[in-house]
Amino acid sequence: MLNRLIDKHFKLTEHNTSVKTEVIAGITTFLTMAYIIFVNPSILSEAGMDYGAVFVATCLAAAIGCLIMGLWANYPIAQAPGMGLNAFFTYGVVLGMGYTWEAALGAVFFSGFCFFLLSVFKVREWIIHSIPLSLRLGIAAGIGLFLAMIALKNAGIVVANPATYVALGDLSEPAAIYALLGFFAITAMAYLRITGAVMIGILGVTVVAIVLGHNEYGGLMSMPPSIAPTFMALDLRGALDVAMLSVIFAFLFVDLFDTSGTLVGVAHRGKLLDKDGKLPRLGRAMMADSGASMAGSLLGTSTTTSYIESTAGIASGGRTGLTAVVVAGLFLISLFFAPLAGSIPAYATAGALLYVAVLMAGSLAHANWDDPTDAAPVLIAALAMPLTFSIAEGIALGFISYAAIKALSGRFRDLNPAVVVLAILFVLKFLFLD
Repeated sequence: MLNRLIDKHFKLTEHNTSVKTEVIAGITTFLTMAYIIFVNPSILSEAGMDYGAVFVATCLAAAIGCLIMGLWANYPIAQAPGMGLNAFFTYGVVLGMGYTWEAALGAVFFSGFCFFLLSVFKVREWIIHSIPLSLRLGIAAGIGLFLAMIALKNAGIVVANPATYVALGDLSEPAAIYALLGFFAITAMAYLRITGAVMIGILGVTVVAIVLGHNEYGGLMSMPPSIAPTFMALDLRGALDVAMLSVIFAFLFVDLFDTSGTLVGVAHRGKLLDKDGKLPRLGRAMMADSGASMAGSLLGTSTTTSYIESTAGIASGGRTGLTAVVVAGLFLISLFFAPLAGSIPAYATAGALLYVAVLMAGSLAHANWDDPTDAAPVLIAALAMPLTFSIAEGIALGFISYAAIKALSGRFRDLNPAVVVLAILFVLKFLFLD
């Protein structure tokens, strides 16, 4: 009876799959993305947020997103707080711009709400198609370089220098050695197609550091920590500050393109597109993402988004939302491993950040380097993010440079109203709000 209900809801027979296959796919996807359980609290705690509360919020937000995606949209796509967006939250908005983490959570909520409205009124496709591919590539690569800078900084591999701004740190320090060791190991395991390479690398470095006396072991399991320090702590009024509009836009923009790109990429891999090459139930998938982001902001974590690691589950045979439901269940089980998460040092996650940066920076390979009017904005957007330590500033400079270069080159046909309007708004922001 239960199997019949599961088959009917998820359409397992129609997708030529089974409960066993979907469970295996869900476990596989979870193992490839479970690193976020350790990395997200590590990053957000630097913004002054309670580590244990963020750990719980991360697991719950991921579970909620996966459940909505699985039960409502019926896609084998997992969700969790996004890499890059969590770094922008801490280093860009809180530490960089000086806003409270409560106000930053408010910005996450408003960006999720705007994303939800765009999905409801079906204008998301217009926005996605209005933004040039070159800008999307530059922004994706820039986020990767931003993560790389954070990883190198956290490990002490790159340090501040009054003469040159940055310089090479002391590579003989344990933190630098462990971070590089983790990065090398994760990259090698990924090449060898070892499932859960990132998580294995993080845990491996942690264990070695504990054995050698460079880190303390906090335990394996316990009851989940209290979520009270971050639950419903968002400051909606603070997020409505005029200068925060660019932050809300940055959260929205990155999540919109990250989610749409991931959805289409994963669906293509799993042969889930229809005969016209479109994704059925796209609106539901987008609303699952935006709903999870709003829920996450209420719980106490940064923007939740769809994970490209879902392709690992697809490769293992996952074809329906049951895969995502399994991932949700595993995130809920993870709530009881808070002591282990608390034992993970920053240098153990630095190697993982650096590896994720490599994956994201790979988008540069798809840029049109033969056309300088396309290549220049790509490079400006990509370089601006790590050098200004802000995703929002990188997006703004990318739009401005794209519009200006195309206009001065007489390539007006490459410009559309959305790009021109955004470029003008960003110019006004720099002139009057900075």
